[in-house]
Amino acid sequence: MKKFLYILPVLAFLVSCESRTYEEISDNTPITAVIRYNSDIKPIMESNCISCHSAASSIPLASYAQAKNNIEGILNRIQRPAGDPLKMPQGGSLSATQINIFIKWKADGLLEN
Repeated sequence: MKKFLYILPVLAFLVSCESRTYEEISDNTPITAVIRYNSDIKPIMESNCISCHSAASSIPLASYAQAKNNIEGILNRIQRPAGDPLKMPQGGSLSATQINIFIKWKADGLLEN
């Protein structure tokens, strides 16, 4: 009986371990709605980008025109692999869904409203 009491916690620990990556468990549902800057992109930018890329920064992304004109750079940076020093946002990552929203925004023609 004592052996069972020692083995049970070890088995419970082993069963509870998960080795899937963030990319495997994050929602990567295709975006079907038309994406617009004001309703879809701007909130993501305000939460993740504007603290470093305000209107006064060297690479401003605070307005529709700035985001639109820099879409290639934005996509390049947010899609870089984890650990890449050029990955944005610094010290974090957008979710797969948020990245897909940017990709779909470009595919939809970079609409503002």
